[in-house]
Amino acid sequence: MTPRFVEGNTVKLLENGTQYFPALIAAIDSACREIHLETYIFANDATAKSVVDALIRARNRQAGVRVMVDGFGARDFTEELGRDLIDAGCEVMVYRAEAPKMRFRRNRLRRLHRKLVVIDGRIAFVGGINIIDDLTDTEPGFPRHDYAVSVEGPVVADIHYAVRHLWRLVRWAYLQQRPEAPPEFHLDCHSCGTVSAAFLIRDNLRHRRDIENAYLDAMAAAQTEIIIACAYFLPGNRFRTALMTAARRGVAITLLLQSRGDHAVLRNAERMLYDALLPAGVRIVEYTAGFLHAKVGIADKRWVTVGSSNIDPFSLLLSREANVVIDDAGFAQILHERLCHTIDSGGREIRLEELKQRSWWSRLVNMAAYAFVRFAISVSRYGGKDYRE
Repeated sequence: MTPRFVEGNTVKLLENGTQYFPALIAAIDSACREIHLETYIFANDATAKSVVDALIRARNRQAGVRVMVDGFGARDFTEELGRDLIDAGCEVMVYRAEAPKMRFRRNRLRRLHRKLVVIDGRIAFVGGINIIDDLTDTEPGFPRHDYAVSVEGPVVADIHYAVRHLWRLVRWAYLQQRPEAPPEFHLDCHSCGTVSAAFLIRDNLRHRRDIENAYLDAMAAAQTEIIIACAYFLPGNRFRTALMTAARRGVAITLLLQSRGDHAVLRNAERMLYDALLPAGVRIVEYTAGFLHAKVGIADKRWVTVGSSNIDPFSLLLSREANVVIDDAGFAQILHERLCHTIDSGGREIRLEELKQRSWWSRLVNMAAYAFVRFAISVSRYGGKDYRE
């Protein structure tokens, strides 16, 4: 589906939790009517507790508070901080609560990976940042590096519709009956800026390829430069071909990928792709100053996407994801400067000579990991031809 761009928005870049959570809590504290929050991970740490406290304050002001977490990524939430929300009168739902581990079902792989917050239908937050401190569950001295945006303007109406629609779907699944819709109210989504933006989701029905196709269209149209920063990068054949085709026609392409990852098999499988990408002219930089959790892209310092979707089978084939796509040179310049700073200050470029010199053991590990991932995708029957080639 072609992105539906709307004019008249204001979009602000938020880098890491140090910028994101103060902005989020301030917006929650301004709420009068309604808050919808969706997240994959809702940790039990000081930062998450500060978000919960703000949500409870909003509920005490009689705002409707609805929180949806993933049943795998936040599987202990309802027994921890979620209990405080429920006791305060907030509504909490779990997307696909985890089944017993010994009972495997294919649909367990379909997760809620979106990170969305919509407040009073007026301001929305979209990105890759979960409700977790940058230093929780990381190595000492190696914080997460991630991005989100706050959005105001007409595009918020599309984001608001998406969160309310999913809330009704999941509630229906829980109650096995048609639920009442959250109270309707007039959205305050008037034009308030100059940015053109579109909101995209990935689901398993009408929007299976929307985010991936947006990337493919941007790569096909790019003339000068593409930068993609991605926590998990294991694209299918279409995406790889588009990337290498752009590089061969002279587009300067930089991939900023993880150096230290929390999924060893995926990380080793990714490195198998270097053998094709580097000779095609794609520049690869691994982030060494922390844990890269970003999911952003820029083309020609004009087209930008920021969101929750990685470029791997989990995000592109299975999960519910959400990205905002922005067509604005001013915003693109801001993100471009931040990415270049990140690359210069915390990145290590992988050279073709280095790749050729890696040990036979490293090559074997990469090949085995890549073969395993392809086999797993084939067994799941979700991948299709794009991930079998």
